[in-house]
Amino acid sequence: MDKKIAVLIIEDETDLRKMLEYRLTISGFKVYSAADGSAGLKMAKEKIPDVILLDWVMPKMNGLEVLSKIRHDNTTKDIIVFMLTAKNMMDDVSTALANGANDYISKSVDGADLGQRIMSMLEVVR
Repeated sequence: MDKKIAVLIIEDETDLRKMLEYRLTISGFKVYSAADGSAGLKMAKEKIPDVILLDWVMPKMNGLEVLSKIRHDNTTKDIIVFMLTAKNMMDDVSTALANGANDYISKSVDGADLGQRIMSMLEVVR
């Protein structure tokens, strides 16, 4: 990677967030993280990452609410968003995509494959 791709992880589960941070950092990404939707929105506006990994189920503000705010803000509306969740029913996938997510990643994703999924989506979008 010539320019490091910036990824913002918005995930309330500390262990998972730390694992994703580690995996993406060793894969060469610049990584930011937030433990809740409000902090994630603030960081998204400040850092303007290339990609956001957004947890669906979080206290106070769920991922779909965060996604809606991302998509309705001129500063963040074009950021690629992957919904990151343990939900994996087809209706959930459809709901995430219908609400503006670019893709959907199960929390059981292999951390080593995550970087490749991000790069593949960036190639499709760009």
